Amino acid sequence: MAASVQITFDAGDPGALARFWAEVLGYELEPPPPGFASWDEALTAWGVPVERRNDRSAIRDPDGAGPRLFFQRVPEGKTAKNRVHLDVRTASGLQGEERMAVLEDRCAQLLALGARRVRRYEPDNLDAGHIVMQDPEGNEFCLD
Repeated sequence: MAASVQITFDAGDPGALARFWAEVLGYELEPPPPGFASWDEALTAWGVPVERRNDRSAIRDPDGAGPRLFFQRVPEGKTAKNRVHLDVRTASGLQGEERMAVLEDRCAQLLALGARRVRRYEPDNLDAGHIVMQDPEGNEFCLD
């Protein structure tokens, strides 16, 4: 039996980063546990102080197909390039200028959400073309 995968991000602001990635991927915030109408209600019941309520957050694929993403607060900021990154596949099956136009449109949408553009790679014999970006906390990802 195959293992399931959760992708974990270290973050300065887990809630904000979770909302960013939920928008990028079409995911939803993880709902509160059964018996609680909201996370605040659950955290209050568990005795979690207000200042600790943004220590972690999670999002999930509403269709259940993609991995859960978990965001945890860490004290240090990002200091080096990611060794692993997400490819956000927004132009699958498209080629050439049509592909790059779709990627540019999505890039503009993500810039409005707080992402940063790093570099555009033009199509060639080995690559269909992609755009490297960073999320609001500097984690690299590709629009592919």
